[in-house]
Amino acid sequence: MILGRKLTGKTMKFLLFMFVGVVHLLPLASGKAIYGNGPSQRTFQEIKEEIAHYGDVAKSIINLTVYGKAQNRSYERLALLVDTVGPRLSGSKNLERAIEIMQQNLKGDGLENVHLEPVKIPHWERGEESAVMLEPRIHKMAILGLGSSIGTPPEGITAEVLVVTSFDELQRRGPDAEGKIVVYNQPYTNYSAAVQYRMEGAVEAAKVGALASLIRSVASFSIYSPHTGIQEYQKGVPKIPTACITVEDAEMMSRMASRGNRIVVQLKMGAKSYPDADSFNTVAEITGSKYPEQVVLVSGHLDSWDVGQGAMDDGGGAFISWEALSLIKDLGLRPKRTLRLVLWTAEEQGGVGSSQYYQLHKANSSNYSLVMESDLGTFLPSGLKFTGSDKARVIMEEVMSLLQPINITQVLKAGDGTDINFWIQDGVPGLSPHGPKMAGSCSRQQILTHCTAMDE
Repeated sequence: MILGRKLTGKTMKFLLFMFVGVVHLLPLASGKAIYGNGPSQRTFQEIKEEIAHYGDVAKSIINLTVYGKAQNRSYERLALLVDTVGPRLSGSKNLERAIEIMQQNLKGDGLENVHLEPVKIPHWERGEESAVMLEPRIHKMAILGLGSSIGTPPEGITAEVLVVTSFDELQRRGPDAEGKIVVYNQPYTNYSAAVQYRMEGAVEAAKVGALASLIRSVASFSIYSPHTGIQEYQKGVPKIPTACITVEDAEMMSRMASRGNRIVVQLKMGAKSYPDADSFNTVAEITGSKYPEQVVLVSGHLDSWDVGQGAMDDGGGAFISWEALSLIKDLGLRPKRTLRLVLWTAEEQGGVGSSQYYQLHKANSSNYSLVMESDLGTFLPSGLKFTGSDKARVIMEEVMSLLQPINITQVLKAGDGTDINFWIQDGVPGLSPHGPKMAGSCSRQQILTHCTAMDE
């Protein structure tokens, strides 16, 4: 999940080219047996020739999106939803309303088998929150509580601050942390390295007796804007309140500490968790003409955090996935395999909706030809990130060559994502968009295993 710059109609258009072109053509490259010596398997040359026959289809998709009625449709659809509903936090009425609206929209678009699949999701609310530095001077700090954090007592927590730059430093200074608020001022090298402090900072601070933790926002640039996100507690470790602070405040407290100043902060958080709420993954399809039981899945998540509209994370990804089906329908195309759109719920809480979807459908994993997810920000793409066999990759490169007119042809590695990793681990090929601003997001599992492969 990545937050980024404002969406533009042009950006959405290029993403649509990529999604629709690949979605319509890639079933040629699906399955675990791509080509070989068996009697039912085709040679690579035969597959290459069939892909080339789709050149006119690719051109028709480009023309409809650039010059036709679909020119800015996905942008306008998204703007209407976020303006109407606003943020869509897991367990909120806003998310429930957004799901209802999207179900109506997909039916109104003439898509097939539109339905909702029940999911139990976390329900957490941040409540009122504040942080004030009392010593060495009075300073009100901007904070955002982290998802699933507990709250403070009503009077708050007032304690001295211990500033550290790494987990290693925290361990070395463990005795100094007891009864204090730990402030992490970890340097930003890349997203996947820095986000570990958001995910695990509260647990590590609690292990050494801290009362709360404040984490430098995981960002390469700041205009005094704290970032929120999910964090995780650990069984057997006391739960302590945790929030993100701005890069500027983390740096300031680090400077103060280096001068020997005593820093005291009062933290108040009204965060509270409620019983799991009822929600839904939203599903729509275009049924395959030849192999309807086989599925090509495209997806994005409909939920968001509560402090923005969720237009980038991940409204854009959800709506370009919907637009892929709309364009194919508008052109009167019928893919050989079923094209399935899934709008996930509660992705921000750790891929809850996609996990439950996998549990419901995993018995049919052999029927999944390809899984796609857009959740790295809707920026101008240069190609696709792909996870699959070497033979499948060669075919993917042929498919992407059809998008040469719009110069979106790259096929890179690591096409995984929080919501599709379950299927990729079962051997299903995976895809996600790639562009200059799309790097820097690792899956939840990669974060927990210290993935540091890509910069934000």
